[in-house]
Amino acid sequence: MSAPAIVIVGAGPAGVRAAEVLADAGLRPTVVDEADRCGGQIYRQPPAPRRRPYGKLYGSEAARARALHETFDRIAPAIDYRPRTLAWDVADGGVMLHAGGAVGRIPCSHLILATGAADRTLPLPGWTLPGVYTLGGAQVALKSQDCLIGERVAFVGTGPLLYLVAVQYARAGARVTAVVDSGSRADQFAHAPGLLAKPGVALRGIGFVAELMRRGVPVLKGAIPDAIEPTPDGLAVRVGGRSFACDAVGLGYGLRPETQLADLAGVPRRFDPRQQAWVPESGADGRTPVAGVYTAGDSAGILGADAAELRGARAALALLEDLGRPVELARARRLEAGIARWARFRAAVDGMFPVPAAALATLPDHAVVCRCERVTVGDIRRVAALAHPEDVNRLKAFGRVGMGRCQGRFCGENAQAVLAAITGRPVADLGVHRAQPPIKPIPLADFARVAENAEPLIEEAAQ
Repeated sequence: MSAPAIVIVGAGPAGVRAAEVLADAGLRPTVVDEADRCGGQIYRQPPAPRRRPYGKLYGSEAARARALHETFDRIAPAIDYRPRTLAWDVADGGVMLHAGGAVGRIPCSHLILATGAADRTLPLPGWTLPGVYTLGGAQVALKSQDCLIGERVAFVGTGPLLYLVAVQYARAGARVTAVVDSGSRADQFAHAPGLLAKPGVALRGIGFVAELMRRGVPVLKGAIPDAIEPTPDGLAVRVGGRSFACDAVGLGYGLRPETQLADLAGVPRRFDPRQQAWVPESGADGRTPVAGVYTAGDSAGILGADAAELRGARAALALLEDLGRPVELARARRLEAGIARWARFRAAVDGMFPVPAAALATLPDHAVVCRCERVTVGDIRRVAALAHPEDVNRLKAFGRVGMGRCQGRFCGENAQAVLAAITGRPVADLGVHRAQPPIKPIPLADFARVAENAEPLIEEAAQ
């Protein structure tokens, strides 16, 4: 009997822990990762020549980051690790790859999708201006290159990441000119008891807010900027009658799962009203309705990095069970209990910092929703009035929203919310953008070259 061909997409907390379980069981999974080094976004490592102390890079999460990196170093000889590699499609029993200017295919009997999450933006007027970054982008600059997006930075959005990045920038020497949080004090007080599921984490978050206030940073609650505007010496965030000058803006309204590969693998998606996002259908053990396909970490719904490690390990145990390998049931139950605690904690966090989707109904016509195709709120309103699209894929066909480079990864949920406001229908009834391969752009010329250690996609490529 041939060995299973196991592919893990993603080498963040979930992917590393899944690989650890499988490697310790004597299997050799292939781990595909777009980054240069393991860690994912949360535990991103700088380039080797720019090593910096763990405490400076990761703050209170330094011990967890070190443990994850050391685990990966330990199992590296037992896995097939492919950094700087894009998994861009799942089809015909294989995973399609792009690496080193070439494309290829590797066979896959079992697939663990640990593809993580991405920032969710709100299409405020001015959000496409130079100097406006997502919160994740601001973190990449700080962690990977030890640089700031600006000397004076305003942070806009909601959720724990908003305060974390603001504190990281303040500690790195930036002057944080404002933190504008759409979450209201009423919501935060109402859902605060749920934080008792993880009191230590809650206290760290409270500490971030307190530190910003000690530093004299204006923290606005229950506020959404009217606009981000250019000024002669940078930018300004306008909120009501106030204006906060800055060189750059960090923007983020929570996270949304990366689900494109799950869609291409045939996994159904459902709408999560609490997180205002579409997530793959999967159980607490990571199994999806598609045999041999598993989800792990935030790609299965946002629970955070600590939960991602548990979910990665649990998905790997489910895979071992499906292979008929012995699995310690007590360990599986402990992992599921830990995941459940994080789910309770996350429900409270989502209640405290809800995505302000209703705000999209009041955006001005000139606000850009789809930056790839320059589709505005007004364009969507005109298409809806003329063509009466019944779902977002028809809206895409008539109005091009989601037809650009990101294929709706960043504009999809916002376009749905705008269409829902226009039609009065629930977002869940408006469908989700269908994924198309490649999930990210690939130069057409690269299809003439075959990636090393990968099967060709077409006969001509092998010649």
